[in-house]
Amino acid sequence: MIDWDAIAAAISSATQQPFQLGDHAAADGGCINQTYRIRGLDHRQFFIKLNVADKHAMFVAEAEGLNTIAVTNIIRVPRPISHGIVSGQSYLVLEHLELSSRGDAKLLGEQLAALHRCSAKQFGFAQDNFIGTTPQPNTWTDDWVTFWREQRLGFQLRLAAQNSYGGQLQTLGEKLLDALPSFFAGYTPQPSLLHGDLWSGNHAFLADGTPTIFDPATYYGDRECDLAMTELFGGYPADFYAAYRAAYPLNAGYTTRRDLYNLYHILNHSNLFGGGYARQAEQMMQKLLAEVVG
Repeated sequence: MIDWDAIAAAISSATQQPFQLGDHAAADGGCINQTYRIRGLDHRQFFIKLNVADKHAMFVAEAEGLNTIAVTNIIRVPRPISHGIVSGQSYLVLEHLELSSRGDAKLLGEQLAALHRCSAKQFGFAQDNFIGTTPQPNTWTDDWVTFWREQRLGFQLRLAAQNSYGGQLQTLGEKLLDALPSFFAGYTPQPSLLHGDLWSGNHAFLADGTPTIFDPATYYGDRECDLAMTELFGGYPADFYAAYRAAYPLNAGYTTRRDLYNLYHILNHSNLFGGGYARQAEQMMQKLLAEVVG
């Protein structure tokens, strides 16, 4: 049972304006959470995510990621309003945005390039967060290869072992971890502010064509990670890629590292969903090793 009165009270407190619930309706919002659009008697609307109480940390991390992107004033995100736990459920209240699948893809590419110019002194983030429902460690690290080995691929491979994915997946994984420096010859990534989970379902447009991104797994890392994931599930419009490259050209080695970065997400899908993702990860590792190991 959803405690709408408690959520309405939280909105009132966060916005410093009395909010009385008028109506609510289920909304599209992915497979992880229950999602709703709620409307107040004053016609203000908010987007609500709900989950079990022990998933509240996901909402804390999501709000932190959205706020970090929002304060750059570079690209539109739904602003977090409030989060907490009521009646055994965790919730996240977000600004409600009317979204469309059509808009200014060129501007999206330019804005993402500008976001990636926001930097930090190290790789990582102020807190750990989540990629889907999987914990994502973000301990500050000086060296990118070390960060990617320990906190991304290595972490997913350890989870895979716990999930009984051994054998060739682990053997190939260990070889790839040892070979990681070979992918970065002549290329030194800078810590860029990343969305972190930028597949095709995590961007949209406002009615006037303004781009917006959401559902982040934010951290500071190699900007190629975001670009790689845009190509993983469906891809983005051609205008997006052309505009990004014009604003912030990519290193020639990106096409090889693209698979290295997307391997992280395929391993995560294997750990979350099983199916054929483990075999896909093995094939990706075989291909990557063939490119750098003679």
